[in-house]
Amino acid sequence: MHFELSPAANDLEQAASVFVELKPRLFGIAYRVLGSAVEAEDVVQEVWLRWQRTDRSAVVSPVAFLTTTTTRAAINVATSARMRRETYIGPWLPEPVDTSVDPAVGAQRAEGVEMALLLLLEKLNPTERAAYVLREAFAYGYPEIAGILRLSVVNVRKIVSRAREHLLAERRETVDRAEHRRLVEAFVSAARTGDVASLEAHLTSDTASLSDGNGVRGAARIPVIGRTRVANLAMGRPGFWRDADPRCVEANGRTAVMIHRDGVPITLLAVAASPDGIHTLMWLWNPGKIAAFLDSRLRLLGPGGRGPSGGRAEVVEAPGWRRASGGGVCQD
Repeated sequence: MHFELSPAANDLEQAASVFVELKPRLFGIAYRVLGSAVEAEDVVQEVWLRWQRTDRSAVVSPVAFLTTTTTRAAINVATSARMRRETYIGPWLPEPVDTSVDPAVGAQRAEGVEMALLLLLEKLNPTERAAYVLREAFAYGYPEIAGILRLSVVNVRKIVSRAREHLLAERRETVDRAEHRRLVEAFVSAARTGDVASLEAHLTSDTASLSDGNGVRGAARIPVIGRTRVANLAMGRPGFWRDADPRCVEANGRTAVMIHRDGVPITLLAVAASPDGIHTLMWLWNPGKIAAFLDSRLRLLGPGGRGPSGGRAEVVEAPGWRRASGGGVCQD
């Protein structure tokens, strides 16, 4: 027996098809503006609900409508998040995503994905951040950005220019992916073997160590600055590395290390490096952010990272997630 869909059902099916096609871009914009995959997913879900309720016959360009709605929603969330973070205990770091299995965050250009740049973007206000992201990461024209942000083209050009200058003043030259991975491998290997001299050799003189724990025991509540102090901190408490099981992961397009104990992930270490060495260590101790990272690799399985049966999908040993073997943590 053959059933024909009603015009309303056909319309909703087409609306869903358009949204699914654009979702990677929408998520990419929201994530770069917010620095949080969980908040970005909430924004995208809110936009989907609004898209369903919208009189789509009056929408000239679905792309423009959905991009505008997503950007404005992300700005609103970023504004409220900024106030909430004033009570955050210790340094706040962006919430990383696993880009080895989640291409959504890397949609369009890779600009704005790396952890170090997301951290710098936090120094801009939400509107500046959105303007910069739309221009630099997604190549939107100034007139388009002006329409999205309800600003003049002249004003948008000034905002993007100021944001670019601000970031260039603080942003360091980066190394390629292979060198970044080599530095991560060398750093963790030196820390595990207690080789302080080797640790210091891979750090810049002004290296900073940031621990995001929001009050979690063991996470430093203030940044630690300087090669020697950071190296000593990286050695950890007695037995930390001896009992640790570091595994390579890909976080925001770069090699990072998820450290496990008794099979449970306890912290994710991401670094930022220049040709002079590692200049920023970012330790994610916050259990919520670690869980969000693990969930990000399940996003492609469906809503909430659930499999076809609706049960919680298991995290598997995928490429880029490798157990330590011998002295290395990124064994192929």
